[in-house]
Amino acid sequence: MDSLGLLLLVDIIDAGNLSLAARKLGMSRANISYRLKRLEADIGTQLFRRTTRQIEPTEIGLRLYEHGKSIRDALLSAEESVELLGRGLHGSVRLSLPTGFGEMVMSNWLLEFKRRYPDIALDLLFSNRVDDLLRDEVDVAVRVMSEPPPQLVAVYLAEVRYVVCASAAYTQAHAMPQDPGALGALPVITSKVDGRDQRLSAVRGDTRRDIPLRATLASENFSFLREAVLAGLGVGLVPEYVVSEDVAAGSVVLALEDWRLSIYGTRMFLLQMPHRYQTLAVRTLHDFIVARARAWGGAAG
Repeated sequence: MDSLGLLLLVDIIDAGNLSLAARKLGMSRANISYRLKRLEADIGTQLFRRTTRQIEPTEIGLRLYEHGKSIRDALLSAEESVELLGRGLHGSVRLSLPTGFGEMVMSNWLLEFKRRYPDIALDLLFSNRVDDLLRDEVDVAVRVMSEPPPQLVAVYLAEVRYVVCASAAYTQAHAMPQDPGALGALPVITSKVDGRDQRLSAVRGDTRRDIPLRATLASENFSFLREAVLAGLGVGLVPEYVVSEDVAAGSVVLALEDWRLSIYGTRMFLLQMPHRYQTLAVRTLHDFIVARARAWGGAAG
């Protein structure tokens, strides 16, 4: 049996379809399809059930995939061992971060990581979407959500608390909300994710409220949201870390502090694609982020 064919099988199943596998390997889709047909002919059985848009591995295809993955991981591990001989820890990691938490909290963590591991190259993406992880070939992603997608490997990191807030100057001219339902009639400044409705979930004890939001100012740029709150343009509904320093300084005032609030979820996870070989550089960054995030969550709590 052709070991290169087994490696091709692994790439196809990991990618999910022939087009993505071809893009990853820098080959044409026709070439991928031809090599797959040759592999099936050599084995004498069908490895995939094909539909118009997707391919699904057969039982024998899945069994061979596990063997091929073991071969691939062993080869990658051997290559990495040779590369590390006589050199310090090095490599590259493609990391996707949420726009707010990534910029306002994780930036200092990653600067510390680079000082500690200068030979590990970091390629950083700032995004709040989940469906781009395979397309962008991300090694590690951090996202805030209610539950992680079942097709990804997820590690829980910390809880992110949302707060209702406004500038001290704003509160002198306007009453702050005493009930979550009042936010529907106020100029709300909050985050936005394309393709997802803005709904506030508010929980206090056994009481749960789901409230539709119509933000008058919405953005994925959390630094801008903070500036809008400080400018007195409305009532902010943002993660606590966005305004924590301003609250401590007295320039921002909180409301509804006895409610647990959420828009898109409050649980932060580290996400990775399953079955993808994790280099030592990726594993090192993974462990570093988990440690920093859990220390941050403990301090924030």
